[in-house]
Amino acid sequence: TKTPSPALSPATAAQVRVVHYTMKTDSRHRELTPPIPDAMSSKGSVVLAYSGGLDTSCILVWPKEKGYDVTTYLANIGQKEDFKEARKKALKLGAKKVFIEDVSREFVEEFIWPAIQSSALYEDCYLLGTSLTRPCIAGKKVEVVQREGAKYVSHSATGKGNDQVRFELICYSTPWRMPEFYNWFKGRSDLMEYAKQHGIPILVTPKNLWSMDKYLMHISYEAGILENPKNQVPPGLYTKIQDPAKAPNTPDILKIQFKKGVPVKVTNVKDGTTHQTSSELFVYLNEVAGKHGVGCIAIARGIYQTPGGTILYHAHLDIKVFTTDREVHKTKQGLGLKLADPECEIVCPCIAKSQEPAEGKVQVLVLKDQVYILGWESPLSLYSEELVSMNVQGDYELIDDTGFININSLRLKEYHRLQSKVTAR
Repeated sequence: TKTPSPALSPATAAQVRVVHYTMKTDSRHRELTPPIPDAMSSKGSVVLAYSGGLDTSCILVWPKEKGYDVTTYLANIGQKEDFKEARKKALKLGAKKVFIEDVSREFVEEFIWPAIQSSALYEDCYLLGTSLTRPCIAGKKVEVVQREGAKYVSHSATGKGNDQVRFELICYSTPWRMPEFYNWFKGRSDLMEYAKQHGIPILVTPKNLWSMDKYLMHISYEAGILENPKNQVPPGLYTKIQDPAKAPNTPDILKIQFKKGVPVKVTNVKDGTTHQTSSELFVYLNEVAGKHGVGCIAIARGIYQTPGGTILYHAHLDIKVFTTDREVHKTKQGLGLKLADPECEIVCPCIAKSQEPAEGKVQVLVLKDQVYILGWESPLSLYSEELVSMNVQGDYELIDDTGFININSLRLKEYHRLQSKVTAR
């Protein structure tokens, strides 16, 4: 959702090639011995976006066997992870260097907050999670590439998903795709066998073939039985949130303060706890929402948990309804659909402009997988109690309604007149 800084210069971009693989659904099992290096494998240094999971662990080992020096880059975006162990594992598997970059603050302020401002929902139900992290990860990776003078960049996104596009548009020149790799590894079963033969420790098992993404904002599980939409959420996948059936019966009440559509303060009404810094605020909302089982959806292909983001989505919806003009709101809704597209550089300033009056406090109750709006207040509210009240007329001419109704009824009268002609035939 932003141009990486510093961006690749044309000269640098010409030297960068993207190495990745495309998975196929055919999972034929066979002995996976390392392919023999060939003439097209010009040796050089590769910077790999590394997570330590099944895909990136295999991809770390494979280029190394082909004769490349592999530098791994791991982004800390607020996920709970043992980064020391991740570094140790990468070095053990043959990484020449390991970079761990903390981008959690940038992720919250430059990616999550614009997503909240825009009320961005994919397919009307999914709060953007993975798609927001990719440009944040890739932008910092470009800086590592430049510092190290690497010739190639690599990622583990499959050829079936959107991630390959997100990663490669950040540092795109001429994609170098390797059929030798994706023809060898037909699916996750082949990757597991390769990991077994090469002593690569992984958490994935034949019964739990999950592909998982976990970051400050969300966690997602895909693949395995989740690819069949009729299957329910396996109990063990409630990780970022509590199973709603086991959530407490006592609610939490929060007061969330917004300025220009961005949360700047969260207060727990019961105990007075206050959080104001961006990362601290979001971590606390994750904690409260997670405790109450808020923010889990199941859509085709996967399970997605976005606890704190779900609270903010509902609270922001309420404050903007009363502070933003209706037509401006409609325009922003259309722009919000483009937030994760390359055109976001143009879209984001427009969304930010629409959010200038979105200021005030929203009180929410969080309980049993639900977020309830209790009340709100805003110094910039467009709401007029006198105008809407049924107890007083206020500064409003009731006779004006007649003209409004007559004009709007014209299309209905004309429609029924034509319908009567059709029926009479």
